[in-house]
Amino acid sequence: MSDNQVLDAIHARRSVREFEDRDVPDEIIEKIIEAGTWAPSGLNNQPWRFIVVKKGEKKGALAKLTHYGHIIESAPVCILVFLDAKASYDRTKDIMAIGACNQNILLGAHSLGLGGVWLGEILKKKSDVKELLQAPASYELMAVLALGYPTQKKRTSSRKDARGVTFNP
Repeated sequence: MSDNQVLDAIHARRSVREFEDRDVPDEIIEKIIEAGTWAPSGLNNQPWRFIVVKKGEKKGALAKLTHYGHIIESAPVCILVFLDAKASYDRTKDIMAIGACNQNILLGAHSLGLGGVWLGEILKKKSDVKELLQAPASYELMAVLALGYPTQKKRTSSRKDARGVTFNP
């Protein structure tokens, strides 16, 4: 453990796909989303929009739209992250900003004792998701973040050494 909490969180966070059967309080969900909103964005346009899906028919229907439906069904909360075309000024930069937003959400969840996983396979059905949730026409699905209290506390992973992925001309 170092004396840098941010780096510690980055190194300790793992994708969590199995969750306890325990609700996540709304106040915690709000804190996690707020962490996402502090991501950088070009011109500070903040192009992200969120739809929170918890228990119920919509969550079951959402799960049927992906090969990873079992993760959606077991997660107490799913935060769907959208790009709002009305707030967009540069699609590429806005998509990168939403990636930073997603990471902030996952790190925020981790810091509050939750785990989560970033689901992207469901993007193949983004039109169906949008219709199911009656999202505004200007919204485009970018990710589903499945969150909850992890059943396993300790997960390991490895990364390539930074020198091995850095080009020095």
